[in-house]
Amino acid sequence: METVYLCGLAFLAGLVDSVVGGGGLIQLPALLMVLSPAPGDSLTTAFGTNKLSSICGTGAAVIQYSRRVRIQWTSLLPAGAAAFVFSFLGARVVASLKPEKLRPLVLILLVIAGAYICCYTYWRKDFGSLHAPQFTAHRERQFGVLAGIGIGFYDGFFGPGTGSFLIFIFIGLFGFDFLAASASAKVINFATNLSAVGYFACTHQILYHYALPMGVCNVLGSLTGTRLAILKGNTFVRVFFLVVMATMILRFGRQVLFR
Repeated sequence: METVYLCGLAFLAGLVDSVVGGGGLIQLPALLMVLSPAPGDSLTTAFGTNKLSSICGTGAAVIQYSRRVRIQWTSLLPAGAAAFVFSFLGARVVASLKPEKLRPLVLILLVIAGAYICCYTYWRKDFGSLHAPQFTAHRERQFGVLAGIGIGFYDGFFGPGTGSFLIFIFIGLFGFDFLAASASAKVINFATNLSAVGYFACTHQILYHYALPMGVCNVLGSLTGTRLAILKGNTFVRVFFLVVMATMILRFGRQVLFR
């Protein structure tokens, strides 16, 4: 039953993540609930299992978006390389922390990240509606690398909300619309996930009997979400973004207050 429960949420996480990011806001808490009572299972095991499942859906989303949306590869590949390196460093840091200190931090970061992104998107009515790049190709690469460094470390250390943060950056700073931002976010997210998965696999922090079936379901959800985003366009992605983030804030607020 645990595997069925996790696979169902992995499908939902893949769908949400492919459209607006934040699939980890669904998948990681589910893993924490399943693994927390088991002796010998640490938070880093939940993080590692989450990363392997997530990268399956992220990879599928990159392929789907690249076929339909114009992706600025010359800017994103250097950013992806920076994200790859710093995601590895973030994974090393999180593996060195004590679980009892990390668990409250997980909940706090989730609520803060979700509240900030959701409120900003709500008040900016034109946020992500037009595709109007703000920088030259050279400047875009430079800022892309800086974003890759910060987001890469965050994703390796924590993870949930990374895709949403990337979308926020690509729209607010780079001037992309929601659809182009979602596609670009998946490229960087794939690099960060790949780095973190490599680290967690080498340190034996992945439960493959959960991660592999979850990965399959994550791919199915990702393919569904990507198709919806491409067919429905920016308006759908914006509304979906707000609904998902608001739901996550309420869910984790409830966990903080009534745990």
